[in-house]
Amino acid sequence: MNDWQSWAAVVVFVGAYALIISEKIHRVAVALGGGGLMLAIGATDDKSAFYSEHSGVDWNVIFLLMGMMMIVGVLKQTGVFEFLAIWSVKKARAKPFRVMAMLVVITAVASALLDNVTTVLLIAPVTLLVCERLALPAAPFLIAEVMASNIGGTATLVGDPPNIIIASRAGLTFNAFLVHLAPIVAILLIALLALCRVMFRKAFRYDGDRAAEIMALEEREAIKDPRLLVQGLGVLALVVAGFVLHPVLHYEPSVVALLGAGLLIAISTAETGEVLKEVEWPTLAFFAGLFIMIGGLIETGVIGEISKALADAIGDNELGGSMTLLGASAVLSGIVDNIPYVATMAPITSDLVQNMGGGSDHVMWWALALGADLGGNATAIGASANVVVLGIAERNRQPISFWQFTKYGLVVTGVTVSLALGYVWLRYFALG
Repeated sequence: MNDWQSWAAVVVFVGAYALIISEKIHRVAVALGGGGLMLAIGATDDKSAFYSEHSGVDWNVIFLLMGMMMIVGVLKQTGVFEFLAIWSVKKARAKPFRVMAMLVVITAVASALLDNVTTVLLIAPVTLLVCERLALPAAPFLIAEVMASNIGGTATLVGDPPNIIIASRAGLTFNAFLVHLAPIVAILLIALLALCRVMFRKAFRYDGDRAAEIMALEEREAIKDPRLLVQGLGVLALVVAGFVLHPVLHYEPSVVALLGAGLLIAISTAETGEVLKEVEWPTLAFFAGLFIMIGGLIETGVIGEISKALADAIGDNELGGSMTLLGASAVLSGIVDNIPYVATMAPITSDLVQNMGGGSDHVMWWALALGADLGGNATAIGASANVVVLGIAERNRQPISFWQFTKYGLVVTGVTVSLALGYVWLRYFALG
């Protein structure tokens, strides 16, 4: 980090981050402006920014989001989200905390089977309708769900994009993730519910009149277009199957999502223009700018220097290394999006594992996965699902500020990372 471009890249990134936190300028304008400055100062170039797998825009994330947003846009026309909102409230007897607990558990389980971004795209519209029906503030429910999605997604290979990168680099299987990470995820989910009960207690206002109104509703009447619903759910099932069968089919999730969106528009009566209006274009633009900014840090060697310093600090100390990697990954993933962070750390972790004489399921890989996935909850831009939910909330006139999210995110991350550190020590060292 001796040349001026490295320092300039750091200044651009820190300045952009400060502006995003201050919320004086819209985060999309900041991300695109920061990306533009990285190109202007030569920290990255057009080839690296748009075509590099290592330091460019992650088009797999962008097109996965776009495809799933289009499918959700079609499903929205069927009334299925209204159906699910009424059904979930009735099952929870319209008690606000029970509703939140139900949505949190559903989100966590779905995030393990799908991926966390897809899950929040499907669950957020239901949540907004539930909160509208019960006259509850939407922000606490959306924040709880996005945290549940990041925790639940930790459990499986397909649950969180960083896990796919780790599995590819280490040669890990779907079952390996389940065996090593699902037990701690179950504990973390219970901890999250306990934290939600305390953190959001002021939001749990029970309105008896509104509760009675919903309990009297017949959810089936909410379905407006049964034929389109069957088509939409059929395509969604195929897309989910495509995600789960990724190790066999070798289709990227983005390809599966785009094929599903194209198929659904082709076989249904949905207007293409109307479906495209449902795509959160500002969110996609924000991701593009953020990826270019982080790419500038990668290209100038800034992230490489940080990673090397971490590797030097770890050496061949297995216990200390695992704890350091998990903790540092949680901190860094809260600052930069956890996808490019893991892409940078995966080869370094591979070298560390080889130096320690470990196999593919070495504890260092699980430390990296836990730190990166759980650290994504720390700030509003720590994980893809966070950014998506903030975009949906803003579009529905229920904006969530950077600090509103982050003040809860830091608490949840602190507790869950502490529990994960205890789990790693107990399972792989004290008992292992």
